[in-house]
Amino acid sequence: MNNPSPVQTGECSLCGLLPEELISALGITPAFRGTQLFEWIHQKRARDFENMSNLPLSLRNELKGKYGSPFSSRIGDTSIDEDGTVKITILMHDNAAIESVLLQDESERKTACLSSQIGCALGCTFCRTGTMGLLRNLSAGEIVEQYLHLRNSFGDIQNIVFMGMGEPMMNLDEVLKAIDILHHPKGLNIGMRRITISTSGVVPGIDRLARTGLQLRLAVSLISANQELRAELMPIARTTDLKQLQDALIRFQEKQQRRITLEYVIFRGRNTRPADAAALADFVRPLRVLINLIPWNPVKGLGFEEPTEEEVRKFQEMVEKRGLATSRRYRRGRGVNGACGQLAVDVNLS
Repeated sequence: MNNPSPVQTGECSLCGLLPEELISALGITPAFRGTQLFEWIHQKRARDFENMSNLPLSLRNELKGKYGSPFSSRIGDTSIDEDGTVKITILMHDNAAIESVLLQDESERKTACLSSQIGCALGCTFCRTGTMGLLRNLSAGEIVEQYLHLRNSFGDIQNIVFMGMGEPMMNLDEVLKAIDILHHPKGLNIGMRRITISTSGVVPGIDRLARTGLQLRLAVSLISANQELRAELMPIARTTDLKQLQDALIRFQEKQQRRITLEYVIFRGRNTRPADAAALADFVRPLRVLINLIPWNPVKGLGFEEPTEEEVRKFQEMVEKRGLATSRRYRRGRGVNGACGQLAVDVNLS
């Protein structure tokens, strides 16, 4: 292995490098050793260098001496809800922390809910992550490590959603690099159609994602199709109105020909009137969408109330009578503050 390496001990995540980048950045010779290292990290669940048995002992020792571990982060706390949802706190190399969630549905399919940033700058009024502000973006390696920590501890995971802490479209370079790694055939080989990127409505990111041609799933936090109410709930709507968002989604579907999921968080008495259902129908008319209805999960101090089951049911009926396809997101992870809108890490708030 040649020197000097541009990768710095302590800050380095070897999990964030493709095989050819491992070869180049670490100066590994012969080149096939870089592919072997990549396979050990991503396919064979190696947590350290010592067990990478088909690498020469001298290379393993050199890697351990320089980098300590393929990972730059470690699991802190683990919480498991009675519904089976797992939430882990992950400690970064700089002692900042994030949360990631493992969800399991009735068919026992597992989904990793990954974070893209430490905190979030967008300040949606109903989301606990927004109370943190933005500390920094995560690197591709730090994003991939979340999946690997969950997979190494809890078994194979079929799906990935970027719905954790942060706005993925505000860190899209690193998110797309992480997806390249997660999709790589020499690694985890996760299908693009099993990966969903969620956004609060960042139009440049939606347009860029459309141009990539990647068959990723797109979810958009709509929350309301009333411009005044949406701007009250989501500061991003004050600079990007509903018409601009709708136009971006039309452009996305013209290129991708894929159904979009619209996330509609329901608050008691705020966005479930007949006028709200009518506005939603108007917004989606030129689009092919699934509307995911999400009863708001309680966050202390944010000033909202949970909707009643009757309120959710009536709104769903109003929407469906207008010919719209809906689904209900059930409240998994609430017992460990791991449900939609509940993620935040107090250690980052000091």
